[in-house]
Amino acid sequence: MSAAQVKNLQRRLENLAREAETELDRACGHDLWRSVGFDAFDSLADSDRRASANYYYGQWSTVRELQEALG
Repeated sequence: MSAAQVKNLQRRLENLAREAETELDRACGHDLWRSVGFDAFDSLADSDRRASANYYYGQWSTVRELQEALG
């Protein structure tokens, strides 16, 4: 993979991470999920918000793992 491709991938991953963070903040109503993790939204009463938070937490976690692997 060329340096330009890696840089483009890193930029796209950062965009995905920001989107996931924004949606998690919206679903939870706060940013406690950053320090508490999965438990911050696992107990949300609204099943739609909980499902959205689960989806975006998975996206956010995957992006972070890929970013770590890329260095």
